Amino acid sequence: MSGINIAIFASGSGTNAENLINYLNDNFSTFNITPKLLLSNRSDAYVLERAARLNVKSVVFSAKELRDELVVDKLLTYNKIDFIVLAGFLLKLPDRLVSEYKGRIINIHPSLLPKYGGKGMYGEFVHRAVIESGDTESGITIHLVDEIYDNGEHLFQAKCAIESGERADSLAKKIHALEKEHFPKVVCSYILNYEK
Repeated sequence: MSGINIAIFASGSGTNAENLINYLNDNFSTFNITPKLLLSNRSDAYVLERAARLNVKSVVFSAKELRDELVVDKLLTYNKIDFIVLAGFLLKLPDRLVSEYKGRIINIHPSLLPKYGGKGMYGEFVHRAVIESGDTESGITIHLVDEIYDNGEHLFQAKCAIESGERADSLAKKIHALEKEHFPKVVCSYILNYEK
């Protein structure tokens, strides 16, 4: 596959999005994967500033435009998007998009799925739940997206230990380190080895 275009969906600060964009740009001659579009459902998301700084075109859309209208679908088609990467995106993609891009939507989740997934389980909410449960480890899951929240096929997991007295913010730092190390590599590997 030559000249692959990806769209990154993000709702927040955008550290994973920025990390992925930098990795793709730094390794463009190797992978030939272009971060063509950054899409967000929040006009105040800091990820938009990151995208502007990195010269990636960004578009803000409403939940209604994603759910009921074809605004996002048309953007993806117009920009010839081959793969979608969710990097801290908090809305559920409509089934029609999941079907259209079946096997070509990748998400990262800050826990060892199937534990601590589902609606409302993101960021600090996940880390608190993990610590309160008494689990001795947490980690990240990079997975394909299907019609159910945090349910798709797992591509990769990495673990970290939960120490005595661990807090949500200290666990978050460990999770961010795992995300930074693994997310771009796993995304690129999956895309380059993808077979229709």
